[in-house]
This record gives sequence, structure tokens and C-alpha cells, in this order.
Amino acid sequence: MSVVPVGDAYDVVLEGGCSRRVSDVIGEGVRRALVVHTHSMRALGEQVTTALRADGVEAYAAPVPDAEDAKTAAVASELWAVLGRHGFTRTDVVVGVGGGTVTDLAGFVAATWLRGVPVVQVPTTLLGMVDAAVGGKTGINTAEGKNLVGSFHPPRAVLCDPDVLATLPRADYVAGLAEVVKAGFIVDPVILDLVAADPDAATRPDGPHTLELIERAIRVKADVVSVDLKESSLREILNYGHTFGHAIEHVEHYRRRHGEAVAIGMVFAAELACAAGVLARDVVDRHREVLTSVGLPTSYGPGRWDELEAAMRRDKKTRGALLRFVVLEDVARPTRLEGPTTEQLHTAYAALSH
Repeated sequence: MSVVPVGDAYDVVLEGGCSRRVSDVIGEGVRRALVVHTHSMRALGEQVTTALRADGVEAYAAPVPDAEDAKTAAVASELWAVLGRHGFTRTDVVVGVGGGTVTDLAGFVAATWLRGVPVVQVPTTLLGMVDAAVGGKTGINTAEGKNLVGSFHPPRAVLCDPDVLATLPRADYVAGLAEVVKAGFIVDPVILDLVAADPDAATRPDGPHTLELIERAIRVKADVVSVDLKESSLREILNYGHTFGHAIEHVEHYRRRHGEAVAIGMVFAAELACAAGVLARDVVDRHREVLTSVGLPTSYGPGRWDELEAAMRRDKKTRGALLRFVVLEDVARPTRLEGPTTEQLHTAYAALSH
């Protein structure tokens, strides 16, 4: 078992079978629990619900749609209604069982019910374990963009059960690797070395370095968010690749996997930094090499710049009319690029369509 503390706030547990022990971390005095899970995670959601009931908790299962369809105001409203019907108080708990969309949604519902009730996250995807469930960011999507409505609401605990990854479709697992690779580029180059040493093994839940890759990525995020919970400064580095990536998701109506969009976004950020004279070409090339080696996309078709730019201007990092990007000066040396020129932006975009 590995336990990664997020400052003094809570722990992230990485251990096989820990998803069946939610009762151990919900805290004392909890009478009721709402277990939010996707339809595809119904079996695990029901196991968690049953285990809580066996421990004397009034547990209610709440299935929600898969993927980004869960992150809507309508779904959140339905969950608030369930909480109200069953009389949930501030000493009760919400449990999120699923991928990043479910942990985002469950956290948001917990943050907003009675102005905040505890949440325990049980991420079931690689993306959820290394990114979405850790850090206390919660949110839903709107027609105007992704995660524009949300709150910072740290969980009571995060239980990462690597056993559940065995059932994850390969494409979803590979997409989650984008966030692992991101952690390597912004903070921990050992991650990049481990992936490069055996790319095929990195794409398998049973790979020899799988647990180390997951733990290293979790530690990167835990260390950053423990210093900067509300993204006032340092935490922005975790958005590497996300400004352009979120724009892709928005213009494609969330039909593309988040990790795939972030992979392309990292290449865009690297090309932009190179065009601005900040990053050397060999580091840009390394982005493509590492991402391609595990089957992640590194290119994007031409002809959609106007839509993408409009979406980026609604990004949370934008200030007024000034576009802001997290970029690299080198591996493990993130910085910010504010107000890149139109030429630099166009050069970076053109490089994606080669």
C-alpha cells in the first residue's frame, strides 16, 4: 500500500482492493451516504453501497450517465433532489465512484449541498486516479465551456484501487497516460524515462512500472495542490496542455477523450513556447516521441483556428483579452507565457497539422 498525503488535508491511498473499504475513511458520525456512479460502473457502485450498508450507513446508489454527459446542471440538480428527499445533513457524505467526470460531479454536488458536505473519491480510471480525483477541483460543463462552473472542495480521502484498471478499455487507459506524461514534463522527468524505457508496458495496467508511474503522478499533483489549493499561482502548472486541450473538447462537443485532447494540447504548448523562443526544438520533439510511443495523438487538422481561439479566450487562465499559457523552458521547468503574438499562435497551430 502507498499513502500519498496532500499536505495535512487528506490522504490518497493506492492499494488493491481499497475501493471496498470506503467505510474506513468516511469519518465518524456519518449516517447517510450517496454513492454516485456511472452506468458502466454499476457493479462497483453497488458493491460500495452494499458495503456501506453492512457497516450501518444508510447508503443510496445514484447512477449517472457515462463520460461528459454526467457533468451537467441537470444531472447535478437530480442529485441535489436525492439528497433533499433523504434528508442529508452536513455530517453525511457523498461518494464518487467512476472516472474523472464522476469525481468532478460528485465533488461539485458535495461542495454545493448545504454549502459543503464531505466527499470521498473512488476513481476507477487512470485519469481519475492521477488527476481528477486529487486536488479538490470540482465542476460541471456548460454550453459556454468546460468546468466554467465549479468549486474548490478537497475530499475527505481518495481511494485508488489499481485492481479496477484491469477492466478499463485500452483506449481509455492510454488516454489517461496523457496526465501521467504531463506530470513528467512539468515536474518529474523520471516518469518520462520509465515510459520511454518500455512504452508498451506503460500502456498496460499490469506493466512492471504501472504502480510507480501512478504514484509518481499522484505525488506531483499532491505536492502542488498542497501548496496552492485554489490555483492562485503554482497550481496553474497542472494545466499544461489544457488550454488548447479544453478548446478541442469544446469545439468537438466532448466527443474526444480528455487525455487525447491534452496530449495534443501539450504539443501545441511546446510548439508555442518554441515559436516564442522559450523552448528548444529537441524538447518539442521529445513531446512527440513520448506521446506517440504510447499511442497518443500529437497532431490536429487545420481549418478550425477561429473556433479554437474563441474557446481558449473563455479559458479560466485568460485575463481580460490576454491569452495565458503554461509552457516549458525545459523539462521540469514550467513557466507562463502571457499574450503570445498572433504569429506565434498561428505558427504553433500550423505545426500541429503537418
